[in-house]
Amino acid sequence: MFNSLFGTITHKDESKVFLELNGIEWQIFMPYNSITKLPPAGENSRVYTWLQHSQDSMQLFGFSSTRERSLFLDLLKVGGIGPKQALKILSGIDPDSFIRRLDDNDVDALSSLPGLGKKTAQKIILTLRGKLSIDQPSAGKPADNDLVNALVDMGFDRKASEAAVRRASEEEDTINAPETEKEQIIFRRSIILLSSQGSK
Repeated sequence: MFNSLFGTITHKDESKVFLELNGIEWQIFMPYNSITKLPPAGENSRVYTWLQHSQDSMQLFGFSSTRERSLFLDLLKVGGIGPKQALKILSGIDPDSFIRRLDDNDVDALSSLPGLGKKTAQKIILTLRGKLSIDQPSAGKPADNDLVNALVDMGFDRKASEAAVRRASEEEDTINAPETEKEQIIFRRSIILLSSQGSK
């Protein structure tokens, strides 16, 4: 699967872009927000892509960043949301603002986005809150981040996992342990903390 296309923009409108690459012109469906970030026709640009291949057709979807593409793919995990609706949603909001609304459990703000009603907004929060695959900035150490990601993969909430790993890391009796053993202790204690909170 190709990650991105780099070529000359030959046309763009509110929903799609045509990109010429080595004599082939690609039609790429994109969120409106992403399209507005692209240069005008005649100039070169890179578009991050995702190919939908069904029994009847193939469609190429594009994004201005890998973060936006990751959020798009996360939205597809929500029952009832297809690629075209996910593009509509991303046409009305940038990834960071979406994540803030999701973390704040803000149903009203999410339901105001294009293509979303209250029921779908609630379903998005239920499915994705704390479980996004999108890369998020973190002030923690790389090892701590790996532990958090492992906990999220187990089904725990991301924010709760970060708090649990942080708390377990601060325990005095783990400080002098060898690094590999320390990580195992932190991981086990984090699971205990999360399980006692019912954070799944």
